[in-house]
Amino acid sequence: MPRIVLAAAALPAAAILVPVFLFVSSAVAQKVTPASAPLAGANENINAPEIIRKFAAKEKEFAEARNNYTYRQSLKFEETDPGGNPTGAKWEQVSDIIFTPEGRRMEKVVYAPVQSLRNIILTPEDMQDLIYVQPFVLTTDDINDYDVQYLGREKIDEIGCYVFSVKPKKMVKGKRYFAGQIWVDDRDLQIVKTYGKGVGLRHGDDQYPRFETYREQIDGKYWFPTYTHADDTLNFKDMSQRIKLVIRYQDYKRYEGKSSIKFGDVVDDKTTTPPPTKKK
Repeated sequence: MPRIVLAAAALPAAAILVPVFLFVSSAVAQKVTPASAPLAGANENINAPEIIRKFAAKEKEFAEARNNYTYRQSLKFEETDPGGNPTGAKWEQVSDIIFTPEGRRMEKVVYAPVQSLRNIILTPEDMQDLIYVQPFVLTTDDINDYDVQYLGREKIDEIGCYVFSVKPKKMVKGKRYFAGQIWVDDRDLQIVKTYGKGVGLRHGDDQYPRFETYREQIDGKYWFPTYTHADDTLNFKDMSQRIKLVIRYQDYKRYEGKSSIKFGDVVDDKTTTPPPTKKK
């Protein structure tokens, strides 16, 4: 049976500590893939290494800050027919990332129906992509692992951005990497969008979907992942399978102690059903 790398359904739920995706139709996904034409500013005289150094430092700040936030994570992974229509084969899970009274960060699963995937087996590599690659953060600790090249400028929802290509310089067994493009806000110097896929040393016939993740400024300072989607056809040796992945990261709240959570209401640990979701 084919394998896809995304999130191991058989692994303990407590291992899943990631953001949230939202499906966009294939027609929309085609519009937002990287353009083949040269980007504006591709030949402008800018100090790209200095921009890379500065945004990597800001990304490290963000990664450390995000560890102090609670949020709700909603995930839906579906097998579809070639036209993108649901087949009923899917995996869904809604979790709250919270803190215990002792201050320990944990995940509380609040919605998890029995998964019904038929043609796809989710692997540990899928889990690594879900946690580390789809909500990609490129910090000063990781920058030396990647070849980062300046491509030009582009606006994302009226936000001026520097665009960079990113790929691993070399790959180590057991580690997952991001390969694709990132859009960096030219004012805040933080990643606001990523497009690409998870890569690593291959294992047999594994296939990995292309995805897109958007961030949103939540607290007036840092840009948090809020919206990710994948709509891709995985071409295995014996068959092809179209999939759709949707994750949403919602209700970010800053934790400041045993009884203090800011930027919204206190997380209700007794929640048992997912709330209505709104498109960002």
